[in-house]
Amino acid sequence: MNEHKPGTTVIGLGAMGREIARTLHAAGHATTVWNRTPGRAEELTALGVTETATAVGAIEAGSVAIVTLLTYDTVREVLEPVADRLRGKVIVNLTSGTPDQAREMAAWAEERGIDYLDGGMMAVPQMIGRPGASILYSGPEALFTTWRPVFDLLAESTYFGADPGTASLVDFALLSAMYSMFTGVFHSMAMVAPAGISAAEFAPRVAGWLTAMAGAIPAHAAVIDSGDYTAVTQSVAFNKSAFDLIHRAGRDQGVDTLLIDPIKALLDRRAADGHAADAFESIIEGIKARG
Repeated sequence: MNEHKPGTTVIGLGAMGREIARTLHAAGHATTVWNRTPGRAEELTALGVTETATAVGAIEAGSVAIVTLLTYDTVREVLEPVADRLRGKVIVNLTSGTPDQAREMAAWAEERGIDYLDGGMMAVPQMIGRPGASILYSGPEALFTTWRPVFDLLAESTYFGADPGTASLVDFALLSAMYSMFTGVFHSMAMVAPAGISAAEFAPRVAGWLTAMAGAIPAHAAVIDSGDYTAVTQSVAFNKSAFDLIHRAGRDQGVDTLLIDPIKALLDRRAADGHAADAFESIIEGIKARG
């Protein structure tokens, strides 16, 4: 091991935590781990990773502690009893939570003199340490800069500013797009199934179509940022007419319209509010919170 590499700690040994610990150890960091439920560290200790009996023992053993627990409540349950021993320690919380939970956790840490970064993981465990993985961070920039060499071992590291909640906000916004895409794909597969077209047969076609359409995202973003919704090609009215037919075709196929009802309602409301002639991108104004 390179003696100049800082010791690292991983709190929480689910699939993600184990992969993070394995990656850090393989990179030459003295790695210490702890998990609330015993028995998760055998493979790691066989490699030379150290397991401790307590969370505080693990945190004290390293220079930076990466936390990957199930919820923020769990993080507090683990750290609160030993908070007086964590002053001056660096905690990087990669647990999934809302932006407000991240801000509350950061405030809790600041009150106790704990250096804290929050993060959002755009990766599954098998992606850690490999191209394509991304982890988003927010909080004190100096902390991110100092520990970025460690973070970069795990994934592409991106800093989103001092607000501790921004990383999780961007994380969830991206996941929202992903879930919407996949459920849309499942809906399309349900539509063609009565025609005898299997999901496997349809998959390459829908994947190719979505890949092509993704190229239009920057152009849509430019219109939204400009705030100029003058329709150049397709208006709300044009898309409403098309989507009304999609909605009807799905219903005729016997497919539940639960997924696409909100899209139809959004287009209907936008038109009813007097924006039928606006550009399709203007429907974002109907998505934003009202009042």
